[in-house]
Amino acid sequence: MTPTRVVHEADAIAWLQQNELPRDAAIVTSLPNVDEFQHRDLDRWRHWFRDTAALILQKTPPASAAVFFQTDIQYDGVWIDKSQLVQQAAASTGTPMIWHKVVLRGPPGTTTYSRPGFAHLLCFAPSVRNEQHNATPDVLPQLGEMDWPRAMGLDVATTAIRWLRDHAAAKTIVAPFCGTGTALTAANQLGLHAIGIERSTSRAARASRQ
Repeated sequence: MTPTRVVHEADAIAWLQQNELPRDAAIVTSLPNVDEFQHRDLDRWRHWFRDTAALILQKTPPASAAVFFQTDIQYDGVWIDKSQLVQQAAASTGTPMIWHKVVLRGPPGTTTYSRPGFAHLLCFAPSVRNEQHNATPDVLPQLGEMDWPRAMGLDVATTAIRWLRDHAAAKTIVAPFCGTGTALTAANQLGLHAIGIERSTSRAARASRQ
């Protein structure tokens, strides 16, 4: 069967609240930074981020998993650890973290300033567990192809989705805040159906192209 792709131009939170995911779906997402947040207020964004991550985890099918790709940010000279915010949301929903990988954004030893030289890839699952037979490397050497500066990176998306396909029995990938559709492309290339939700008209249009 040819894998399908559907992109909803919609608010991801409203869409998730109004729709139930297929039982064979897994989630792959990257939540927006504070500078993409409507009010650009750090405290409001933190609360929004945790609440949104919690909603995503609550919507994850019981036998499946959700993967978050997040890069820390610097705000007024202070680092904000976005992986910690996701883990706080997971704690509030009682969803275990089953693996946490580091993705290199540049060669080791490179000095960076506004964004760190690494990103987080975190997987949470209600019932699936990390075991020897499904273990994969914890440090990923590169992001892969990116079609805009805040994209997930095709190599990262492929790594996450291959794991979800092979070890969480995913047949459909749902990508809230899908951006230009990197996760959707990786899902289709791996033979999975893809559903994206993106508020931006231009990014949703790009994400729709196969």
